Amino acid sequence: MTTIKFRNKLSFQLLVMIVISLFGTILVMSVLSRPIFELIRLTMNNENLLVVQASVAFFGWFFIAIVTFVLIFIMLVRKKILYLKLISDTVQHIASGQLGQTIDIKGKDELSQLAMNINYMSQELEHKFIQERQIEKEKNELITNISHDLRTPLTSIIGYLKLIKDGQYRHQEQLHEYFETIYSKSSRLKHLIDELFEFSRLSSPDVKLNLSRIDMTGLLQQIIGEYIPIFEEQQLTVEKSLTDEDIYVVIDIEKMVRVYENLFINAIKYSQKPSEILISFEAEEHTTILKVSNRIENPPKESINKMFERFFKGDNARKDAQGTGLGLSIAKRIMELHHGDIYAEYKNGWITFTLLLPIKPK
Repeated sequence: MTTIKFRNKLSFQLLVMIVISLFGTILVMSVLSRPIFELIRLTMNNENLLVVQASVAFFGWFFIAIVTFVLIFIMLVRKKILYLKLISDTVQHIASGQLGQTIDIKGKDELSQLAMNINYMSQELEHKFIQERQIEKEKNELITNISHDLRTPLTSIIGYLKLIKDGQYRHQEQLHEYFETIYSKSSRLKHLIDELFEFSRLSSPDVKLNLSRIDMTGLLQQIIGEYIPIFEEQQLTVEKSLTDEDIYVVIDIEKMVRVYENLFINAIKYSQKPSEILISFEAEEHTTILKVSNRIENPPKESINKMFERFFKGDNARKDAQGTGLGLSIAKRIMELHHGDIYAEYKNGWITFTLLLPIKPK
């Protein structure tokens, strides 16, 4: 928001208007004074005229002088008064709910500064109102979606428990299958609740990071090494290209590991099998660049970066019994908290996730 200099400019303008009005009044009264003073002279020389009449003439001259001064001053200050009325009307409209209204900036005085402040306030209020409305909409969608996702495994758990309670199983093997299903559904329910809690916690404006300075190359080598047996079990071959240079960044290790694990788990879930997973890491100027690529069967039907929207699950190829649609939203939020970025690209059957993270100076 711009601040206009010379904050006393309006008072200076008013002083100039008063001086102009005064000189204008003197000029007008100098023209009218001759017949008035002639009348006063005749009054003083003519015994038939009363002194009271002369006094009336003098006060009439004085009254005309005051009226002349006021009229000239009003003519000079008229634009300021109309501008002030425009400001007042706009404030009233904003107060009645018409947010986003602005006032044309005229001049460089305190009234202009006031108009600029009102414009800034109006636009900020409109922005906050739209933001609050969007948050309310997303909150309702969040409740609707999570309620549906929580109800599904819970209904299944209750159904199998009722079968066990009523003794509706033929043998111990079937009873064991029921317990296995209940355990699986319970695990999914816990996973859903954990992701919802994590998303809500990260969405809070008061979230704090436990920052540490760490060698990102070494951290990635460790995480990839832990996931290689899982990749191989899923018939996925890892081809990595990581720089040998030690690259130090300031991050919340626990949260950033969550991002990397989320990408690896997504690659395991949605890759063609057998196929390869490509992982590269390098640094350019003041930014680290991590890319994770995997081959998928079908191209995305919608914008690839819609995957980062909360509860987006995409087409049938990306739907999964364990999916909540919050994983990539959580990853994006963590990257934003670190002043980084994450985005996805699709080309020739490959989907690539790119993570950009700033390098902090020593």
